Amino acid sequence: MLVHRKKRPRYQIQTPLTSLIDIVFMLLIYFLLTTNFIVDEGIKIKLPRAKAAAPQTRQEITVYVDRKGRAFLRDREMREEMLFKKLKEMLKGQQDRLVVVKADRDVVLNKAVKIMDIAKAAGAGKLCLATEKDF
Repeated sequence: MLVHRKKRPRYQIQTPLTSLIDIVFMLLIYFLLTTNFIVDEGIKIKLPRAKAAAPQTRQEITVYVDRKGRAFLRDREMREEMLFKKLKEMLKGQQDRLVVVKADRDVVLNKAVKIMDIAKAAGAGKLCLATEKDF
């Protein structure tokens, strides 16, 4: 007579996921908290305030105008002729690239408009005057 052995169910190995989930949540909280403290470095200017300010997410070229009306590109002061040449070089063939003018709120409006005219003449298809969100 043949005796058939009953097959016992194998032990299944279960990995504990509780500690893994805890670590993932801690990393998520860390990155959420630290990204709020990233500050743009550059020329010290006070941007004008607006209630409908929206953040820009595309790659942009930023031109700073300080309260004395001096133009800065990549933290270097530039005369208008040199600014035109540099912008034209940076914008060649990319008309959809955004040029952001960050002008101090105390600057004479004519200076900021003049910088925007230079950027438009250099080939900028999109111009933007940066503001801070007014709370």
